[in-house]
Amino acid sequence: MINGKILRDAIISGAYSIANNKKSVDELNVFPVPDGDTGTNMSMTIGSCVSELKITDDDVTAAQVAKSTASALLRGARGNSGVILSLIFRGFSKGLAGKTEADCEGLTEALRLGVENAYKAVMNPTEGTILTVARLGYEKAKSLEGKVTDEAQLWEEVCKACKVALDDTPNLLPALKKAGVVDAGGAGLLIIFEAMLDVFKGGKIVEPAAGEAKKITVDTFSSTVGDFDEVINFTYCTEMLITKSEDSKDPSKLRAYLETIGDCVVVVDDDEIIKVHVHTNDPGKAIQKGLEFGYINLPKIENMKLQHKQRKQDAKQEFVPAKPENDYGFVAVSAGKGLEEMFKDIGVDCVVSGGQTMNPSTDNIYAAICSCPAKQVFVLPNNKNIIMAAEQAAKLVKDRKVCVLQTRTIPQGISAMLAFDPDADFKDNSNNMTDALNSVMTGQLTFAARDSDFEGHDIKKGEILALENGKLSFVEKDLPKAAYKLTKKLVKSDSSFVTIIYGEDITEDMANALAAQVEDKFPGLEVSVVNGGQPVYYYIISVE
Repeated sequence: MINGKILRDAIISGAYSIANNKKSVDELNVFPVPDGDTGTNMSMTIGSCVSELKITDDDVTAAQVAKSTASALLRGARGNSGVILSLIFRGFSKGLAGKTEADCEGLTEALRLGVENAYKAVMNPTEGTILTVARLGYEKAKSLEGKVTDEAQLWEEVCKACKVALDDTPNLLPALKKAGVVDAGGAGLLIIFEAMLDVFKGGKIVEPAAGEAKKITVDTFSSTVGDFDEVINFTYCTEMLITKSEDSKDPSKLRAYLETIGDCVVVVDDDEIIKVHVHTNDPGKAIQKGLEFGYINLPKIENMKLQHKQRKQDAKQEFVPAKPENDYGFVAVSAGKGLEEMFKDIGVDCVVSGGQTMNPSTDNIYAAICSCPAKQVFVLPNNKNIIMAAEQAAKLVKDRKVCVLQTRTIPQGISAMLAFDPDADFKDNSNNMTDALNSVMTGQLTFAARDSDFEGHDIKKGEILALENGKLSFVEKDLPKAAYKLTKKLVKSDSSFVTIIYGEDITEDMANALAAQVEDKFPGLEVSVVNGGQPVYYYIISVE
């Protein structure tokens, strides 16, 4: 049988394996927005249990390992893929409850409960995803009941079934087939299961790549301090925007140079600009090299060691929930100082930092809910990939009533807040705020993180992606042209208000120029401009 030590080592190995492979899983995402999505979220989710498991004694029971893992993953879950992964491992906690060792029967029951939990949590389960891969893995285990008594052999058959299911996902989802990839969540799950299998068969724990043993990193344009202690090799997170000179060199040469002085190098370029991110001990050299390619705009240098130290200090502070005294409280998720201030101005009590590329964990949202001094709390996730984590957080709250509104964009969150009536009851406010969020049109402008063929669009890395209510509308090379074109598409005959929220890479003059164009085209509209300061999205446009 699989004792607690073996199960512990297997789960740690699974965490290291997905951490080592998170980039390749991220790249399976069909939609080419810079979201650092599935692999990163799954890695950070299962990585949340590693520190606790590593300090457990070798005589730990399988039940104790499963319970610790499930608890850590529940609170550390990020993004939809992370929440589903946490629910699958919650099945282990229930299926192995009271067991000193995990036998074939226990593993099969664990998979059954995990799959059931995951399917129940998704409002409209889609086949051809991680759900399918997990389900067919369980069904294989179930079919071998009474036939296989060796746990490692059973798990090997589960992995084989998961692999067959993963390879079949393109046949179930046309978007995967057209892109020539398999489902990212299913791929992440198989990576974890196969690493566990190797330990079950007597192998060693996967060796983590440099820096992955104690920290799950996210290579994005945002400086992210890891959830785990680590020696930080490069002190400064350095970012800059370069306006290309007429005779600008090939940006790949800039990337090559930066890789010699640091790591986590990201260089994205289009016809006019180059966006740069690097971790280095010599930020001056990075900026100086950037000047060879054009003019430097919006440089930012952050000391990650100081950030990490502060985060460790903050983590040591005991969390004390606020006493629920007020009738209503509000939690919103957003990224960008301007957006944070905006939400607070319209009544939000606690803003959780996060969004695209930075999905907050269940525990982050739970802590925010409990920080609200209110008996009834509304949560605004403002991103489709955060809703499930918010719903899981709400289930953990015992001393106050929580409603997670289905806000998928920042404008929906703002519209919902503005519809709140302090004199109405909880149910009426929930209904009215939901009606309000469904009435707003949202436009978003970002850049393609990689080459892609998506929904008939031949997309090149660095091109501008225009999203209309979350769906790709068109691809452009010129940002001002794309912003104006998208806004025109969003405006309808009954539209009254347009709000242009500009991000950290956009100047006030650029945003005002867009507003002037819109006002000239639609003189009857009320147009406002807000400095959101958000990363990733050049503009977020709200039309009501």
